[in-house]
Amino acid sequence: MTWLDDLDPAAILFDLDGVLTPTAEVHRRAWSELFTDYLDRRGVAPYTEADYYDHIDGKPRYDGVRHMLDARGIELPEGDPSDAPDAETVCGLGNRKDATFNTILETEGIEPYPASVRFLDHVMGRGMAVAVVSSSKNATKVLAAAGLSDRFEVVVDGLVAVSAELPGKPAPDMFLHGARLLGVPAEKCIVVEDALSGVRAGAAGGFAGVVGVDRGTGEERLRDAGADVVVAELDEIGGA
Repeated sequence: MTWLDDLDPAAILFDLDGVLTPTAEVHRRAWSELFTDYLDRRGVAPYTEADYYDHIDGKPRYDGVRHMLDARGIELPEGDPSDAPDAETVCGLGNRKDATFNTILETEGIEPYPASVRFLDHVMGRGMAVAVVSSSKNATKVLAAAGLSDRFEVVVDGLVAVSAELPGKPAPDMFLHGARLLGVPAEKCIVVEDALSGVRAGAAGGFAGVVGVDRGTGEERLRDAGADVVVAELDEIGGA
């Protein structure tokens, strides 16, 4: 009997970047390109990988910009989502990062994690409902590029969050919305996340359990954020 067998959930709510696809690395690269240059030009402490995990990872894009700037004591006008990527606003910086992300995705493509696909096949084969819950506004594009679109009838992404006025992670609302769309009570759902903000969202939502996938955040930090179990690959809890 595995941890998953003991809980016997009816549904699995998957984060996307870093859980199903290695796009978290693409996001890290895009954020690093943005803030390495921007913080250097502002003459403040340089951007580090720890900044990504502490201030950006798993959050809606403009929240990530805002929190990173706050960490360096930089204030910018909010701007508007239609701002050009060279605009000196929160939205402009976020759009600059998004343009870099899209360029990398289009030129290099993306493949899903094989172990995550095995786990996905395993839970779907057992009749569990599945949904993607991602802060990214690029989620449907990433799912299509990875060949996973046809597996998910429910996708709650950054665009849905805006239209439904859902607060982003670490609030649990996006995951709760995904559970509602599946028609499954939260207490019968498991959340799968790699980001601290996402793990905190899962822990706050009254779900059956939270799986932390360690792609570099660290097991202790994921557990401290609320993960019930931490794995390096998802097939450790089913589908191997």
